[in-house]
Amino acid sequence: MSPDRSQLPLPDPETTGPDAVEQFDIAELGRLLKEHRGPLSLRQAAAEAGVSFSTLTRVEAGAQPDLATFTRLCAWLGVSPSRFFTPTATRQVSPLDQAITHLHADPRLTDDAANKISSVLRDLYDALAKEAVPAVPALACHLRAASVLRPGVPQRLADLLTDMNTELERLVEAGEL
Repeated sequence: MSPDRSQLPLPDPETTGPDAVEQFDIAELGRLLKEHRGPLSLRQAAAEAGVSFSTLTRVEAGAQPDLATFTRLCAWLGVSPSRFFTPTATRQVSPLDQAITHLHADPRLTDDAANKISSVLRDLYDALAKEAVPAVPALACHLRAASVLRPGVPQRLADLLTDMNTELERLVEAGEL
């Protein structure tokens, strides 16, 4: 009943660095617990998982477990704890900084050579790069209640708002709004 580890999504290295802010998907944990439990009673499943009956009941219902309970439940499910964390924001690294990082990591370049090339790149970039004008969204919304909505509702609402935003941007570009 537990998913094959080879089918679990791997974390994206672009969004899982030390500056990433992650969100805990408690609804997915509850869903997987119910699915894995199958025909077992809550008491039997809790005993197998090494947690109390009341704890398993609360987590299946959407309560956030403590760290020890979370790791026991993940072990019982046979899934990595990282499966339940999704990055919501990351620090942006400029293409110039990425290039300079690669230069400094190149074993064929001395530190002095990498610094000289980096200096030339920065000067060229400053001289030739155009200042990006941030787009002002036609629609902005912060869902404070997202954590208490039923599973799936925040994503459906986000999709709806994204569609609305796309249509508003199209109308603005067409001069109809």
